[in-house]
Amino acid sequence: MDIQLSIQKLTKRYKTGDGVSDISLDVQKGELITLLGPSGCGKTTVLRSIGGFLEPDSGDILIENKSVLKAPPEKRPTAMVFQSYNLWPHMTVFDNLAFGLKIRKMKKSEIDQAISEVLKLIRLSGSEQKFPGQLSGGQQQRVAVARALLLKPAVLLLDEPFSALDAKLRHEMREELREIQSNTGLTMVFVTHDQEEALSISDRIVVMNKGHIEQVASPQEIYDEPKTLFAAQFIGKMNFLKGVVTNGRVMIAQLAFPNSKNLSGNVTLAIRPEDVQLFDGEEAGLPGTIKHIMVLGHYAEVSIDLQGHGIIRSFRPRDQVNDLRTGQHVKVNFAKTLVFPTV
Repeated sequence: MDIQLSIQKLTKRYKTGDGVSDISLDVQKGELITLLGPSGCGKTTVLRSIGGFLEPDSGDILIENKSVLKAPPEKRPTAMVFQSYNLWPHMTVFDNLAFGLKIRKMKKSEIDQAISEVLKLIRLSGSEQKFPGQLSGGQQQRVAVARALLLKPAVLLLDEPFSALDAKLRHEMREELREIQSNTGLTMVFVTHDQEEALSISDRIVVMNKGHIEQVASPQEIYDEPKTLFAAQFIGKMNFLKGVVTNGRVMIAQLAFPNSKNLSGNVTLAIRPEDVQLFDGEEAGLPGTIKHIMVLGHYAEVSIDLQGHGIIRSFRPRDQVNDLRTGQHVKVNFAKTLVFPTV
């Protein structure tokens, strides 16, 4: 597979101390990769450096094997979609879309055809003469994406483009973006702090923290096998318990778990809520008391107070909580655990 974008030892530090250090990342042609992390982790710094809106302190950025560091944003083979739609309110959809093509001196017939095709792609055919104010937020964002697509960028950059939309619309826009990406084969770099968004649309996720990359992997791998405690905390819901390594095994009270990383001393166990098992018989487990049962659509979230170990959460199919009640004593065990050094 061809490498479309290569970030090599990128460093950009601000006077505040924020920024990124020594970031290296290769993005394949046709890949949708997401930079994910909390505010201030450096993800937008990386994106804006690719687009030419920030000048790095050191490092290099190659697109299609050519360095773009010296090129201004308008000369780079990139296009950016921002959080705010950045459409001109006094111009029609057609004129908003045609603006960049006219600057490139395309023929009118070619512009007409290109706009007709891209509006069909974003399911807004017939909207050419509407003004942005006549469109919904989701439709305006689709026009903003279409305007970027028309420039035929080698890399499309998206800076939290759906954050201003409501939850239902965000979900629809993710699906549409994924469909556009598969139809066009475009290489995309997407920035978000929304883990659900990252899990749902990405080929690979880059988890960032304090200006560094914690892990790069597929959504499934990052969910199932987070490499660091931070990645485990940031991706999906997770329970954390304190344990200790004794005789080569990870122990919590009388329960023993594998020590695949050969850790020693105090450790932190991470357990997904769906891997928390509840028993009400004589099975081995940690004693606990059910505090809350919340039915959340097709599943239920059960909160259990483990005496001396804090409160953990278990996800159960909705039909499996009919026999459970608040205050009930249960035994708790875990189908799968992840173990990390205690920080």
